[in-house]
Order: sequence, then structure tokens, then C-alpha cells
Amino acid sequence: MGSAFRFFLGNRYNGAGCGRGVVRATADGNRGVCPDDFRLPPGGGSYRGAIVFNRQTPSLVIGLAGFFCGLWPAVACATPLATVRVAAGLNDPLFVTHAPGDFDRIFIVERSGRIKILKNGVVLLSAFLDLAPDLTSGGEQGLLGLAFHPDYQTNGAFFVNYTDTSGRTVVARYGVSADPDVADATEEILLRIAQPFENHNGGWIGFGPDGYLYVAMGDGGDRNDPGNRAQDTQNQLLGKILRIDVDGDDFPGDALRNYAIPPDNPFVGQVEDDEIWAYGLRNPWRCSFDRQTGDLYIGDVGQDAREEINFQPASSLGGENYGWRCMEGMSCTGLSGCTCNDASLTLPVHDYVHGPPSCNSVTGGYVYRGSAIAGLAGTYFFAEFCKGQIWSFRMSGGSVVDFQERTSELAPIVGAIELPSSFGEDAFGELYICDLADGEVYKIVSSIPVPTVSECGAIGLFVLLFCAAATVMARHPRRPDPS
Repeated sequence: MGSAFRFFLGNRYNGAGCGRGVVRATADGNRGVCPDDFRLPPGGGSYRGAIVFNRQTPSLVIGLAGFFCGLWPAVACATPLATVRVAAGLNDPLFVTHAPGDFDRIFIVERSGRIKILKNGVVLLSAFLDLAPDLTSGGEQGLLGLAFHPDYQTNGAFFVNYTDTSGRTVVARYGVSADPDVADATEEILLRIAQPFENHNGGWIGFGPDGYLYVAMGDGGDRNDPGNRAQDTQNQLLGKILRIDVDGDDFPGDALRNYAIPPDNPFVGQVEDDEIWAYGLRNPWRCSFDRQTGDLYIGDVGQDAREEINFQPASSLGGENYGWRCMEGMSCTGLSGCTCNDASLTLPVHDYVHGPPSCNSVTGGYVYRGSAIAGLAGTYFFAEFCKGQIWSFRMSGGSVVDFQERTSELAPIVGAIELPSSFGEDAFGELYICDLADGEVYKIVSSIPVPTVSECGAIGLFVLLFCAAATVMARHPRRPDPS
């Protein structure tokens, strides 16, 4: 077959010869198709700067145009990532978050009991709140969680999750003082939960898109959940995701239960505990809501074999059983309490096998919804705490897609992310990583300047115009100049 294209750029081509299927100009200005090699009969015209097409051209041009149209976002807007250190000299940072509507500050939780503020690129010397005298810190205990009320700009309320001096989990309410960088130290305990062991305290708290506070509780330890607490849904709040209304009080006579029960919690009116939203968890370490979709991601730390990420769509009515202790990730443990792989269980969307060294512990993360990094929206980041590995994936139709190892890509030029204890996001939706090893916080950024969303749109428009023009050219080749 002849070549797909023949270019005659500004030259007159006269002469005999032929290329199969090449458009031919005749003396009367009509066109035909040469069946043999390219030739112009006596008195025929010439090609002046024309593109000559053969029969293969239309499908080839359209195919190439479609290829570039489909890939232009990846080609033009694919963004290599990096991390930059934004805070150092911290004492065991475990979490980063922001107050709603606050685009100037992020709040950093230290396990030792202090909440620090990063403002204008500087960590303020004075703590926003210091709970160090009121808690037990070290290992899996300490100040573990922080969440700001959705109406924080109006009511100044925020909530913490910590381990008190008796080893109990406490979820408490605080408020901001007249100084926006300093909290009022007055505490109101919402709930207090006894812990049988020092480990598996969970610790994450966060407001869902419904305005309710979600509380992640570990199974209380030790190994293999000896009390089968994660599966026990009666008078047992360990190994669960709780869901409470912080703006009400259904227990006015109980000073340690200052919350209301959302009426649509899955076990309301049944024998199970009304606070329970989901159960069957071992030690949920870092959960998050996708701020755009409302989907809930849960990183659950495994025992000896597997680590897992659980996914709860925004459409969920609650009541999921995530399978611990009869399952660890996708594997059966041989322990009682539930039936492995039973249809009633909700299996993780991703799990991974333990490997050397012996320490393995998943750190759940966040879905990127910022605007500074083109092409990254909808990507969920998470990590392996002990090994410093970082991965990402996207959810599509309930399944994991575009799974990527990000460890090398996100290795900072200054510093090192050795023990990623948590992820977090600011008011813009940009993501951060806490490093427990060196007391640092890093921000995920683009490693090179990339087109903005509008620039990518302009590139896309150009490619679409190219596609249209190429299609027209393919279907209607330029008639040669008979002169």
C-alpha cells in the first residue's frame, strides 16, 4: 500500500509516476484517484503546499485525532509530585487539619497533648491548646484526634479525642477564646469509654457531610480481640465507628454523655447500641470523608498478616460489619465471632500483605480535592507507617483503579518522611503528611510548574479544533490548484 501522507510544501510537483490512491488533479480542475503511481497528465495541475491523501487517510487522521483528544489531559496536564517541608521541631505530630472557612492556618496535633498552629508559614510558639497535664501519652495513647464544628466560624466549637490519665478514651468539646490563636481551656466531656488495654485506641474524629460527629474506636487490644468486642454490638462501643449529634443531649442526667443520637443511626430502637454506625474494626487509624462525594475511607490496622482500607459510599445507611476478628483484610483468621467471607460482611477495597520488618501499620489518608495540582482530583493517598511507603489510588464504580506507588516521587529534598503517622488537608483541599520520626509536616505539591485548569482547558480546545479540522481535511482533501 502507498504511504498515508505525501507532503508537497510550497513546491510544484509535476511529472509522471504514481502513488496508489493519491488525489489527482486534471486539466479541467476536477480531481480523481490515480490507480497507479502518482502522475499528472499533460496539461495537468500541480500541488502547491498541499497535503496529499490516500484512501487510508480518513480513518488514520480521525484515529490519531481521537487518540490525542483522549490523552491530552494526561499529556498536557500530568503532574509529577513532590513534598516540601512546612513545619519542623514538633513533638510527635499525629494529625493536621483546618477550621472550616480558615484559609490562613492549619492546626497540628501533637501526641504529647498540644495543638499547634501553622500560620503564614510559621509554627506559633504558643499552643492553641495544651492538654498535656490531663492525658497519658506514648505508644498508642495521647492526644489522638481533632475536629472543628462545621459552624466553627459562628460558635467557635471544636472537639478532641485523647487518652486520659486512667487510660480511658475521652471525646470532649472546647471553644476558642477572644484570641483566635488561643483556645478556651474549659472542657465539656461528650463521652468517656474505658479501655481494657493500652493499645488499639483508634483516635480519629471527624464531621461527616451530614453534620454529625464520627468517632473511630479500636477494639481495645490486646491481641486477637480477646473479648470479641469488635463484633459485640450490645453495651460495647469498642471496635466501632460511632455517630453522634454534638448539638443535642439525649442524656441530660448523665454528665459523661453530652450528645444526642441521630434518629437514622442503623441500630436505633433495636437491642444494639444506638451510637454504633459501623463495626467489626480492629484499630481504625485515620479515616476521612471525601469532601466532594461524602464517601468515607477507613484505614484499619491489621494483626499479623494484612493491612486494609475500607470504603463506605456516601449512600450508605450504616450498619456495615467490616469483619474483624474473623477476618483480617481479605484473609480468614480462624477466630470466632463471625463467619469468614459471609455475605453480611463488608470486605476492604484494598489490603496488603505484611512484610519485613515485623512492624506493619497502615495509615489511612485523604482524597485530593485541591486545585493546585492538575489531574490529581479524586486520588486517595495512604501510607505504611513502619516502612514509610506511600501509595495512591482512585475509586471507580466501587473498585480500586490507578493504583500507584508514590514513595520515591514524594521523597522530600529537605528532610525525610520516615514514619508517616497521618495525612491531613487544609481549607483549600491541599494535602499534608505528618512524620512522627523527626517531628515534621510536609505538603504534597507539584514538582514542576504545570498548566492551570484554565490553561488545560485552552489546550483541550486547541486539540478539539485540531480534531475537527483534521476530520474535515480527511473527508474533503484540498483540491489542487490547476494552474
